[in-house]
Amino acid sequence: MSNGFTWRDAGRTVVCADGALGDATETLARNGVEQFELFSTDRALGEAPGLKAAARRVHRVPPGNVSDLAGGLLAEVGEGPLVALGGGRVIDVAKALAAVRGAEVAAIPTTMSGAEMTASHRVAGGGGKRAEAGVRPRLVIADPRVMTSAPEPELRASSMNALAHGADTLYLPLSNPVSEMTALRGAAEVAGALDQDRAGRDNVALALGSLLCGYAIDSAGMGLHHLVCQSLVRYCGTPHAGTNAAILPHVVALLAERAPGPYEDFAAAIETDVAGLSVRIEELGRPRRLSELGGDASELDEAIEAMLRRPELQRVPRPPTRDELKALVKRAW
Repeated sequence: MSNGFTWRDAGRTVVCADGALGDATETLARNGVEQFELFSTDRALGEAPGLKAAARRVHRVPPGNVSDLAGGLLAEVGEGPLVALGGGRVIDVAKALAAVRGAEVAAIPTTMSGAEMTASHRVAGGGGKRAEAGVRPRLVIADPRVMTSAPEPELRASSMNALAHGADTLYLPLSNPVSEMTALRGAAEVAGALDQDRAGRDNVALALGSLLCGYAIDSAGMGLHHLVCQSLVRYCGTPHAGTNAAILPHVVALLAERAPGPYEDFAAAIETDVAGLSVRIEELGRPRRLSELGGDASELDEAIEAMLRRPELQRVPRPPTRDELKALVKRAW
């Protein structure tokens, strides 16, 4: 896929095109987003001087916990539209603040986190009850060149995060024909793009795959893969994208045993069969082991206990036991 597109869906507009970041100010204005506050990082702002100049106020979002970061910015943010230029952390901070302020969000993703497509995010510290409402960006400006600009190892890990958004939605109580269709099409786009050498890769296809899989998980909810990864990131300190890449082959193998029908479809989408799913995902993601990513093995037991407490575990057919979860993580470790 070499051309961009505009997708309107239930009050949300997604504009995807190479060069979209350079036209972002005009796209925002065309969609009624003016007098906005901008959330970003120094690196991302360096690629968007026009957007920075157009903002009423610029908030730099440092590394850290989304709840704490949003809470720290709460007193500085007004009630107008919020624009997030960055990865998942930046977009989720803007969403958390918008939940408190009753504001609308426009997201311009610089990674394949999928945060721009979902209403899930942490609560702003100190935001009160209003902070608990989920906010889904009503405008997404997706520039494939920007979304896929990370170095190859990091890009493949981020792509596995996107692929996992689709893979984790195929067996859940809220799975539906639309979430299944977008998950499988998104998975096919991601896999097909990653099969190409970087020089010849269709970045629009890769970005589309990320957007579609993000749509799928927003529709159907999250399951086993994400509760495992989120617990490992929180307790063992492993990086988000790398954790997704390392865990995905093992989770999908377990899920395929419990829900073979959906994973036959998923296997076909990424051009393999159920028996070859794990190998195919490892071929696409080229993951490193969790131990190589700086994880703290001393916290593994705490992470497993956190997984067992997650309500999403009950959405899994024959929810895995403590021993099964531990074995799964150790295979990736």
